[in-house]
Amino acid sequence: MSRIGKQPITIPAGVTVTINDNKVNVTGPKGNIDLIVAPRIKVEIIDGQVVVTRLGEDKKTRANHGTTRAHINNMILGVQTNWKKELEVRGTGYKVQLNGNKIRLNVGFIHPVDIVAPTGVQFQVADDTKITVSGADRTMVGQVASNIRKVKPPEPYKGKGIRYIDEFIKLKAGKKAKA
Repeated sequence: MSRIGKQPITIPAGVTVTINDNKVNVTGPKGNIDLIVAPRIKVEIIDGQVVVTRLGEDKKTRANHGTTRAHINNMILGVQTNWKKELEVRGTGYKVQLNGNKIRLNVGFIHPVDIVAPTGVQFQVADDTKITVSGADRTMVGQVASNIRKVKPPEPYKGKGIRYIDEFIKLKAGKKAKA
């Protein structure tokens, strides 16, 4: 039995969880998120708690058991307080501008790169170099932050590029180290 999957999830005040066949809907003050549950996984509400059980013992069902419980828990936490990822732009002349629901990245290309926020995700920009991606859906926030980082990943010689705030880039020695 999955140690994570068998733990019940307490539904806090202000959050509603509804289950229709294989679809779980979580609604709260920060948003509304849906999840389609894998087959042979059963989700039910018992005494104000969400309980996830599996209907089989095959490898795929065992793997989906804990994953489904973790996704539902992240949905419940996300509709209470938004998830956030923070990125930093480093490099001479590199900057970020916020225009409504899209950001414009000037990161060393001959053209600026525009990224539009999908529904449920918000951008915030502080002092032209810090980007905060926030939203109720943890997977969506992580994917959008990853897409922003992919525009110009940090390079290993000078460390220029877009990185997560807590990311450490080990810099390589250049040609001078060999001489």
